[in-house]
Amino acid sequence: MKTQYKTQEDIKRDLHRLQLEKQIAWEELKVVKNDFKDTLQPYTWIQTGFKMASKVGIMMLIKKIIK
Repeated sequence: MKTQYKTQEDIKRDLHRLQLEKQIAWEELKVVKNDFKDTLQPYTWIQTGFKMASKVGIMMLIKKIIK
């Protein structure tokens, strides 16, 4: 898509807007990277394992109570 610019100011404004969009995208990418890095930590895996084990334990307890 071609844009017809009428003045230098239009070009500068568009370039500035694009630069800001690039910086925002870069910061969002950094956040995603840190979130992904955090999910790979052993502590997170252990925490997830405990949550699943507690759910299974509660389900087994309810099953025994019902029988």
